[in-house]
Amino acid sequence: MTQTRSRPNAPPWASFRGDIEGLRALAVLLVLVGHAGSQFIPGGFVGVDVFFVISGFLITGLLVEELDRTGRISLVGFYARRAKRLLPAAGLVLVVTLLLTYLFLPKVRFSNTAWDVVSSALYVMNWRLAEQSVDYMFVDQAPSVLQHYWSLSVEEQFYLIWPLLLLGLAVLGGRRRLRRGVLMVGFAVVALPSFAWSVFLTSTDRAPAYFVTTTRIWELALGGAVAIVGARLHRTPRALAVVLAWSGLVTVVASAFLLDSASAFPGYVALLPTAGTAVVIAFAVAAGRAGPAGLLSLPPMRGVGALSYSLYLWHWPLLIVADYRFGELSASARLAVVALSAVPAVLTYHFVENPIRRSQTLHWQPAQALGIGALCTGTAVMAGLLFQLTVWSPARPSLSTSAVPPLGGSSASAGALAPAGPPGAAVLRKSPRGDQAGRPVDRVDSITPDPLVAAKDVPATTRTNCHVQQNSSEPLTCVYGVKDASYTVVLAGDSHAAQWLPALEAVAVQRKWRVVTHTKSSCPFLAMEVALDGRPYTSCTEWNQRVRGHLRADPPDLLLVGNSHYLTVRDGELVTRDAHDILATGLRNTWREMTTIGVRVVVLRDTPYHRRDPVECVSANPDRLTRCAPQRDEVLAAGGGSAQERAAEGQPGIHLVNLNDAICPTDRCAPVIGGVLVYRDTNHLTATYARTLAPRLDSALATVRTGGS
Repeated sequence: MTQTRSRPNAPPWASFRGDIEGLRALAVLLVLVGHAGSQFIPGGFVGVDVFFVISGFLITGLLVEELDRTGRISLVGFYARRAKRLLPAAGLVLVVTLLLTYLFLPKVRFSNTAWDVVSSALYVMNWRLAEQSVDYMFVDQAPSVLQHYWSLSVEEQFYLIWPLLLLGLAVLGGRRRLRRGVLMVGFAVVALPSFAWSVFLTSTDRAPAYFVTTTRIWELALGGAVAIVGARLHRTPRALAVVLAWSGLVTVVASAFLLDSASAFPGYVALLPTAGTAVVIAFAVAAGRAGPAGLLSLPPMRGVGALSYSLYLWHWPLLIVADYRFGELSASARLAVVALSAVPAVLTYHFVENPIRRSQTLHWQPAQALGIGALCTGTAVMAGLLFQLTVWSPARPSLSTSAVPPLGGSSASAGALAPAGPPGAAVLRKSPRGDQAGRPVDRVDSITPDPLVAAKDVPATTRTNCHVQQNSSEPLTCVYGVKDASYTVVLAGDSHAAQWLPALEAVAVQRKWRVVTHTKSSCPFLAMEVALDGRPYTSCTEWNQRVRGHLRADPPDLLLVGNSHYLTVRDGELVTRDAHDILATGLRNTWREMTTIGVRVVVLRDTPYHRRDPVECVSANPDRLTRCAPQRDEVLAAGGGSAQERAAEGQPGIHLVNLNDAICPTDRCAPVIGGVLVYRDTNHLTATYARTLAPRLDSALATVRTGGS
């Protein structure tokens, strides 16, 4: 976000360039419109990469010019300029975002937002998001209201280390005429390993690869390299420069439409927007008005470019708040919200950014500028911590609801499997469909678990790190129940299989069974390749091969499987036509593989899949819980249930167990039944409610074991 102003006798790349201001405008418009709706610009996220290259170019140019002019780099001066340019506006938006969260978002988001503010203020938000992207606990949570601060974190980390690197290289370079060659070699030493790591990590673990600094630093170094050789490139013949500069701009714009969320990004495809930007910067001056500089330097483009930083800061929190308050907005409504973000952006630019950035006092007293930056950072950090400690105060999980004797389940052990706390599904009769005890009501005496901590009400596989994450293909074999029992039950599949472990554990303890889990995030038990984020999920395929190999070598007495819905991959391409039929065929063939070796297979029919997060809804509507009760037909139709039903129909040795009548007994699905919160997110049962289903699961498994259908 650096601006350079004309100085007497300054090299061409160090003077103010309207075309770069226009490139900023293009970058922020790509991001904003892309966030408004992917149907407008599917790859609008490449605007961030344009920013990275621009920042690398401008920062390196300023530092090298200072080095050439004075023989040194003033670290205090450099950090002071960055502090007064970036931190006041960033700190303001962080504090206001806390206020918006308090006023408009559900309390269940308070804690994460508070820590997001702290992480953003300290410019480590990208590492926090990278960690969360592979953490099973965060997979189904709403996006952070401060998610966009990840790119600012990358840039600030770059600003921290880059002048130190340049100083070190300058010492190695010695005399000025050798310095630029050494700088280019140094940049290559940084950029090439970073690019290689980006390609590798994107292919193996794309989620964190998108956020971490190590996969992105090459983009800023690319801009730095252009700054080093820029003066020479400005002597390029005009005709050639015109072609190259326009080609670069076309490449940037085209990449925003050719790439989408399913692309292997960043990886090697990030070369499209970054190389395109570098080419525009490198050759626009030589191309003159015949190049893209004429278009990019138009007053409207320069105006948007000047506002780009504030626009970027404000648009995302407003989008998230509007999406929550008004439901799922249409693309045109989201575009309107993005347009309205220009109002606080303009105010911030004129009353916060410019007065501080242009202050003569701060210009001549960089220590004061650093002090203001530290004050902005400290204020945001303290605001986040105070918000966490004072505003967010989850209640202890309530156990005040009196236990009700279980009415469901026909096995003799039903009483022993009764929940000790709130009854949950135990309030329902043996045949729960239509039971008014499970109807939606506006108020209940207490809710367990408290919605504020429901996300942590997870099966033991998660608490004990026995649930394989997306980036791993190595099975984790964990044992529950009676570990030395002679009867072995295996639970295999994705998180929709793992959610049944609390109920299965209770059954296993009562029946003296040994339970072995093989579960992996977003990975069904399936002998077909599936997609994750639109790309082949290679680690899932490998994990499945190994798990099925274990089961063939040591067949269990009973195999329980569960899964959500997945798109499959054939010859490296996503299969979208007849997706349910193809998935059903794959499931059927996989289960038959197990029955041919004498294993009985129990398919746990997939649970209802909510479009709106029940936990957030309950948190925001404790006295109007009926607002959180979707139509049964709608939520049952989603997920993997229909494919499972087709796959199991008429198959000997394969038994479908459907407990959804005890999860959604009436035509609208109550978020709380028997004092227990049913879901911990949009599509996973709380461990507490799953545990109350133990008598019903026990009854269903007893029927399977005795030969029933």
